[in-house]
Amino acid sequence: MKKILKFFYKKTIIGKYLITKLIKLNDFYLFYIKPEKKYLTDKFEDSFGRKINLENPITLNEKIIWLKLYDRTPLHTTCADKYAVREYIIDKIGEKYLVPLHFKTDDPKQIIPENLPDIPFIIKTNHDSGGGIIIHDKYKPEINWKVIRKGFKKRMKDNYYYNSKEWQYKNIKPCIIVEKLLLNKQGNIPFDYKIHCFNGKANMIQVDIDRNADKHYRNWYNTKWEREPYKWTSIKDEGKTTEPSDTEVDKPKTLNEMITLSEKLSQDFCYVRVDWYDLDGKLYFGELTFHHDGGNRPIIPEKYDKILGQKVILPKKSQAAHN
Repeated sequence: MKKILKFFYKKTIIGKYLITKLIKLNDFYLFYIKPEKKYLTDKFEDSFGRKINLENPITLNEKIIWLKLYDRTPLHTTCADKYAVREYIIDKIGEKYLVPLHFKTDDPKQIIPENLPDIPFIIKTNHDSGGGIIIHDKYKPEINWKVIRKGFKKRMKDNYYYNSKEWQYKNIKPCIIVEKLLLNKQGNIPFDYKIHCFNGKANMIQVDIDRNADKHYRNWYNTKWEREPYKWTSIKDEGKTTEPSDTEVDKPKTLNEMITLSEKLSQDFCYVRVDWYDLDGKLYFGELTFHHDGGNRPIIPEKYDKILGQKVILPKKSQAAHN
């Protein structure tokens, strides 16, 4: 059946039209009609080949799904907002850890060279997940600002909650922010260091290497900077996954500072990933993420999903509104 549908989609105009319409209808049902809990439990079963145990979640991925459904506070929304979280960071650890902000607007039409800095920068929205548009030189003639504005106009209308069912995104007021592009002395974007904190304590460290390159590697370390025996990959473009690198990453000189700051930022949460950039020895805060890969990517070997899950103590089920 799949081969037949693929043939009609690729070889006939009417086939492409009808299949496109069916896909849109299916997406509308999944994102806007299907009950939230059913959506999440079905997706978990598709990812792991088994039903989730929400009454007594054991694995880390099960607990992430549980948190998606039952751990909801206004602070989650504030901290998922890439603009509003800046005040939280200032209050908790200080302004010096923020990436410099050059421009903020609610109107995509304002994304014009005259409003943007003369140094390399990144343009992104505050209310979704994913990368932004990197501009090294705004004067380059090949930059199509009209296309960029059109893309951000579309993103401003999207509500990331409906695709992910991550409640914290649902009530964020969208805006566009322009930040300094962090580049090290070699002119490269620095590694990402992501500290996964369980109940206010740093537990494991994810290092993303060359995330904007063809081969995006991801290594896992404990807080003593010893390589972990598992992997927790994400799916990237063309189905590629973020596999561990064969080479080691040098222990950052800022590791202890990174861990201490992450634990300060994680005190209000059961589970959170705190992202950092180490720019030639100076730390910059990246973002806070509450549901790594949505709780839908296997940890391999499988036993470590349970081992890590046992370290997370869930709060009592909240009565947070689902609106």
